[in-house]
Amino acid sequence: MHKWLLVLLAILMTGFLIASEMPEDESLKSAILLYETWLKAQMDYRGIPGCSFSIVYDQELVYCNGYGYSDVEKKIPATSKSVYRIASITKTFTSMAIMQLRDSGKLHLDDPIKKHLPWFDIQTEFDDDPDITIWHLLTHTSGLPAEAAFPYWTDHEFPTVKQIVETLPDQEMIYPTETKWNYSNLAMSLLGYIIEEVSGQKYEDYIEMNILKPLVMNNSCVDILKNRKLKKELATAYGRRLPGGSHEFMSFTDSKGLTPAANMSSTVEDLAKWASFQFTGESPDGNVLLKKSTLREMQRVQWLQPDWQSGWGLGWGVRKKDTRTIVGHNGWVGGYRTQISFCPDEKTAFIIMFNSDDASPSEYIYKAFDLIGPVLVKTYSDDDLEETKPDSAWQIYVGKYRDPWLWDYDVMIINGKLVIYSYDYPPEDDPKYGLSELTPIGPHSFRIADKNGHGQKVIFEFDDKGNVIRFKKGENYNYRVNEKK
Repeated sequence: MHKWLLVLLAILMTGFLIASEMPEDESLKSAILLYETWLKAQMDYRGIPGCSFSIVYDQELVYCNGYGYSDVEKKIPATSKSVYRIASITKTFTSMAIMQLRDSGKLHLDDPIKKHLPWFDIQTEFDDDPDITIWHLLTHTSGLPAEAAFPYWTDHEFPTVKQIVETLPDQEMIYPTETKWNYSNLAMSLLGYIIEEVSGQKYEDYIEMNILKPLVMNNSCVDILKNRKLKKELATAYGRRLPGGSHEFMSFTDSKGLTPAANMSSTVEDLAKWASFQFTGESPDGNVLLKKSTLREMQRVQWLQPDWQSGWGLGWGVRKKDTRTIVGHNGWVGGYRTQISFCPDEKTAFIIMFNSDDASPSEYIYKAFDLIGPVLVKTYSDDDLEETKPDSAWQIYVGKYRDPWLWDYDVMIINGKLVIYSYDYPPEDDPKYGLSELTPIGPHSFRIADKNGHGQKVIFEFDDKGNVIRFKKGENYNYRVNEKK
C-alpha cells in the first residue's frame, strides 16, 4: 500500500505525478518495452517523423515518452513535453463546458439552438423535423452539414464567426434531425458560440479559467498563436509521405470561427491529466469541476450506431472493443494526428500524438490497450504480484542488431527473460509476433526457444573493449546498431 501513499503525496505536491522513467514492476516494464519496440519499428517503416505517448492509471501518469523527431531537419527529439495541435479533441473540452453550464442551471440539453442563438437559420427540405437542440449538437445527430460553407480543408483559410453566421442561411440540412449520426465541425462550433452567450465570457477565456487552470494543464491552450512559450515547443507539422520518402511541411492553420471544434494544442502529459479527470470529475486540489453522474452521462452511449459496435456519448465517441468499452476522441488537422482513449471500468487511458498526416493513432491506441492494458490493471490492483527477476549480466546484450539484407533484431529483457524480437519490413501488426526467448546454454551463448522448441544457436561477440558488437545466429552475423530514439 506504500505505493499509493507515494502517489497521493506526489499529487498533493505537484497536481500530478510525472513518470518519464520505466515503471519498476517487471511485467509492466516488459509490456511497455515490447510495445515501444513495435511502435518504433512501425514508425521506421512508415517514415513517421515523430510521436509522443503516455499511459495513465486512474490518477497516476504511469509512463510517458517521445520517439523520433519533433523537427526532422533540426534533429529536435520528440518528447512527452512536445506540443501538438490536438484538433478535434478540442470538442471534448467544448462538451465539458456545456455540461458545466448545464449543471449550473444556465442551459438545458433540450434547449433549441435558437433560444441561445436567435440568428440561427438554415435551409431544410424536412418539414416535420423537431427543433435542433444542444443535445443534438453534442451527439452529432442534428442533421447539420459537417462543415461551414467554406473550403478550409482545401485552402486552409478558415472563416470567422461573422462569416459563418452570414453564410449559414445559404446552407442546407443533410439529414432529418435525430435520424442519422453525421459528424459535424459546424455543430460543435455552434456549441462554442452558445458557451459565450450563456457564460458571458469569450470561449477561450471560459476554457482557460474553468478547465485548463483548475486541472493544472499549463502546457495546453486554445490559441497557440497567443502563447509564445508553447509555440516554441510546437512540433513541426508534416504531411503524408510522398513518393521518394520525403514529407512536405504543412502550413499552420488557425481555426478562427471553427475554434470550438478544432483549435487547441496540448502535450501527452497534459492530456494525461485530462484523462485522469474523466475518472473523478475533480481537480488535483479536490474541487469538483463536474459531477461524477455527469461524467457517466457523457461517457455512456447516447446514440448507438446500427452495427451496435460503436456510438456517441456527449462529446465523446464510445466503442466496444472485445470485452472493453473504450471512450475517446481523435484529432486531425494539417500535420498532426492525435488520440485520447480511456476505459472507465479499468481506469486506464492511453494518449498518442504524431506530427504527420499519414499516422493512424487508433491503430496504436488499441494495440496499447491489448498489450499494456491487462498488465497495467493487474499491476495496480495486486500489491503482491510476483515478478521474475532477470539475470543482471544480460543487460550487456540488450540493443538493436541488423543483418546486411533484411532483418532487424531487438534483444530485450521481457518479464524477466532475455528475448529476441525479429522482424522484417513491414513489421507484423501483432507486437508479439517474432518474439522468442533466448535460453542460456553457455558463456554468451543461447538458443532461440521458438514454437518448435530450442532452435538456432545465438552467440554474442565482443570487441577488445568488452562491448558487444554482433551476434552470430546459425552461420551468419547480425551487427549492433545505434538505436533510433
